[in-house]
Amino acid sequence: ALVAMDPHTGRVLAMAGGYSFEMSEFNRATQAARQPGSAFKPFVYLAALEAGYTPSTVVLDSPLSVAVDGGRQLWQPSNYSGDFLGPTPLRVGLERSRNIMTVRLLMAVGLERVREIAQSFGIYDEMPLMYSMALGAGETTPLQLTTAYAMLANGGRRITPTLIDRIQDRTGRTVYRHDIRQCDRCIQPLWDGGAAPLLTDDRDQIADPAAVYQVVSMLEGVVQRGTATRLRALGFPVAGKTGTTNDSRDAWFVGFTPDLVAGVFVGFDQPRTLGRETGSSAAAPIFGAFMAEAMRGREVPPFRIPPEVRLVRINPYTGRPALSDEPAIWEAFRPGTEPTRRTALDESDPFLFGDIPFGDIPFGDIRLNTEDSLATTPNIGTGGLY
Repeated sequence: ALVAMDPHTGRVLAMAGGYSFEMSEFNRATQAARQPGSAFKPFVYLAALEAGYTPSTVVLDSPLSVAVDGGRQLWQPSNYSGDFLGPTPLRVGLERSRNIMTVRLLMAVGLERVREIAQSFGIYDEMPLMYSMALGAGETTPLQLTTAYAMLANGGRRITPTLIDRIQDRTGRTVYRHDIRQCDRCIQPLWDGGAAPLLTDDRDQIADPAAVYQVVSMLEGVVQRGTATRLRALGFPVAGKTGTTNDSRDAWFVGFTPDLVAGVFVGFDQPRTLGRETGSSAAAPIFGAFMAEAMRGREVPPFRIPPEVRLVRINPYTGRPALSDEPAIWEAFRPGTEPTRRTALDESDPFLFGDIPFGDIPFGDIRLNTEDSLATTPNIGTGGLY
């Protein structure tokens, strides 16, 4: 399934609901409820960034045990590759899709807050309060997930997906219009030389624009350094996230430019393994082929930066200000949250730096194990810190 959408209006520009309409009329883009896997992780990170974390905040990527069922069972989530990076910046955690870091983040910010974001962005109608939801254990449709990413692309403004702009009766009278904003001066027959009318943006702001841009910047890093590096060949600004579920039953890539969003899902109607395929190998190439054709001959602008964001030159692998001989990117921070070379790790938070104490903790489908990237970036953060 594939859905392409205008992130500013919600207008669905293209949709493919399956391999062949003659073989099956079932529209997988709107009707197939599947696990999003790692494609859900950006919304866990958004919750953390709104709670005061930054893309350079260090979280421990190490074995984690969560006591459940009154301490009678242990849930031990793992990374797809089976390795651990130690203390790692959030940016690297999202770019390389580290499962354990995402679970720690969800525990730190709370299930309730992540559920609020997931439901506000329309991913789930009702998200269960289970820690496995951090790894995309719920079910959503390609249209719902693509719409949620569209609201990241537009800075956190609510949109409603639509296939119909306007309906008129046989006399030309408009009986339905998707855009309900009023503009009396827009229908004047002649231009009087005055300024163009301005339409107010009355969409609800459902997330902090600074935190949303930080997520967008990190999703750009997924393409530049993470699980979707094959899309760098597109040659224009693009951000997105891969997703793969247990036994490669579901493969996703949802991505966007500043003005176009596309989501791709690959899987069997009766869920079974795709073999060794992942979101990176099965879904991302479809997204790339579509986006290359859609953007052919068009100028693609950089992602829009909100005014309340400050850019600082950071070493992405340490989360600290970059020295002259270190790799560097321009990282987004709220003023006053920029790290220094002397920033220390806070080891006092058991959610971020230790095992979770025993108790009645919901865990849901503990079999889900979403993907992370191949080991393409250096192992970081373990130089004597632990």
